[in-house]
Amino acid sequence: MTMVTDLGNRLLAAAQRLPVARAVTEAATSGGHGVVVAVAAQTGGVGKTTTAVHLAAALAQRHGRRVLLLDLDAQGHVASSLRAHMRGGAEASLSEVLLGRDGDVCRCAVATDIPGLDVCAGDRALGQTEAALAGRMGRELLLRRAMTRARRAYDVIVLDCPPNLGLLTLNGLCAADHVLVPCELSILSLEGVDALADTLEGLTASFGRAPAVLGMLHTRVDRRNSRQNATIRAAAAVRYAGWTLPCEIATNTALSAAQLEGQTVFRADPDARGAADYAALADEIAQRLWAC
Repeated sequence: MTMVTDLGNRLLAAAQRLPVARAVTEAATSGGHGVVVAVAAQTGGVGKTTTAVHLAAALAQRHGRRVLLLDLDAQGHVASSLRAHMRGGAEASLSEVLLGRDGDVCRCAVATDIPGLDVCAGDRALGQTEAALAGRMGRELLLRRAMTRARRAYDVIVLDCPPNLGLLTLNGLCAADHVLVPCELSILSLEGVDALADTLEGLTASFGRAPAVLGMLHTRVDRRNSRQNATIRAAAAVRYAGWTLPCEIATNTALSAAQLEGQTVFRADPDARGAADYAALADEIAQRLWAC
C-alpha cells in the first residue's frame, strides 16, 4: 500500500512540472486527401507495433477505408506480424525510397489479403539509412515529401515509428497529421510519454507545426493490478488532460499467439478479448478522424 501511495505522489508531483503546449494539440494541416497517423512511443514493449497493425487492419476491415501501413523500424516487426496476409513483393525498399531523389512510398507498398490494406515493410538497412540521412538538408521532411502520392491513393496512412526519438521517428512525426501514443500503466512508460511530448513541442518550435495528439492508449492492461492501475490512470489524467482514450487494450494471450502465426487477431481468434479491444480502438479513432 505504501509503495503504491508513494508512486502516486511521485506521479502527481511530476504532473505539475510538464505543461502540454497548446500547439501540440491543435489540428495539423495536410496535403492531399489521406490522413497520416503516427503510432509512436519512446519505450519499447508497450504494444506499439501490435497497435499499429491492428488499427490499420480494423480501419480497412470494419470501416472500409483504403489503408497503407508503413513500418519505419529496421526490426521489421510489421511484416513479421502480417506475414500470413502479405501477397507479392515490393518494387523498392523503404531505404531506397528515402535515399532516392524522387522518393515515393507507393513503390514499397505490398498488397495483403485483407481488403483495403497495403503494407510498406521496414528493412534492415534502415539503421544505415538513418545515419546516411543525418547529413542531408531537410532530413526531417524526407518521408513527408515521399508520401505525396500515397496521400492521394489512401484514406489513411498508419506509421509504425521506431521505439526511440531518432531521425526516422522525427520523419514520421513531421509527416503525420496525428499521433497515437501507446502507454502501459507504469511509471517508466508514462515518463516515455514526457519525452515524446517534449519532442512535439520542439517540432512546433522548429517547424511551426506538430501532429495533433489523437490520444494516449493504455496498453497491456493487467486488470489484476487494480490499485496501481488506478493510481497511474489518475496521474496520466492530470498530466495529460484530454489525451487518454476511453478504450484500453487488456493483456491477452491471443494477441501474442496471433503474432506468432503472422496473422491479425481478427483472423486468428476473432472472439478473443484482444480482437474486441482493437475493434473498439478502431471505432474510436474512426470517429475522431472522420466523425462517422
